[in-house]
Amino acid sequence: MNSVQADKKLIKFAMAAPYLERDEEKELALRWKDSADQNARNRIALAHMRLVIAMASKFRGFGLPLSDLIQEGYIGLLEAAARFEPARDVRFSTYAGWWIRASMQDYILRNWSIVRGGTSSSQKALFFNLRRLRAKLAQGDQRLTDQAIHEEIATALGVSVADVQAMDARLSANDTSLQAPVSQNNGGDGIERLDMLASDEPQPDEQVTDMIDGERRLRWLKGAMNRLNERETRIIRARRLSEDTATLEELGSELGISKERVRQIETRALEKLRHALVEAHPEMAG
Repeated sequence: MNSVQADKKLIKFAMAAPYLERDEEKELALRWKDSADQNARNRIALAHMRLVIAMASKFRGFGLPLSDLIQEGYIGLLEAAARFEPARDVRFSTYAGWWIRASMQDYILRNWSIVRGGTSSSQKALFFNLRRLRAKLAQGDQRLTDQAIHEEIATALGVSVADVQAMDARLSANDTSLQAPVSQNNGGDGIERLDMLASDEPQPDEQVTDMIDGERRLRWLKGAMNRLNERETRIIRARRLSEDTATLEELGSELGISKERVRQIETRALEKLRHALVEAHPEMAG
């Protein structure tokens, strides 16, 4: 059975589920709430599967499988059934609509693009309403420029024009793999988009310079450490030169002194190191 046939079968099954009268719905909700009756919860959920399917159909424009949207909506429906309060005297369909929509929207945001967008409420509103508002504005006045449309949408949704422009560009373009070829050279080996990205790594000459400077500073530090006594050396190594930095309390316990005394020794040792380094290498004074 292909996906289209599976979708049709699921829709037919859901549409055949009986409606619940208000009193029956309330009785089932009370049985679930008071007695954790799973059968009661399942009957409520099944009776509202047509609501899930109707909402899933509205989100088909995002290019995701209908069956996946229905499945996510059903998860939201079950969540609504678990949280529903019969005492509020509200029909379950009214309450469940929010949970179904939220579950589908979260799924779309996770899967629509490999590039994640914002997940704030304003960004979600922009994502799900931009195309509808753009079409409505363009239909109302075909003379509107893109800039004018973006400004109208930004005002309507309470976001910045820059956010609207960025989302519009994102919705208008397809994801492109970094392994996609950019061009072909004479040898037939493809140049990938990844090859064209600028590297954040330092240039080779900068890497060599940094390495030499680091080794030089390390030699200077080793020389300055000779000015420290044994206890000062232990504290500086544990507090400043170790990957697993020791706490003042740990060193105090080890050396038999208070943590305040450890702090004082550390401060004095750092000052001695600074003087030793400046004395041997005056250029470090700046």
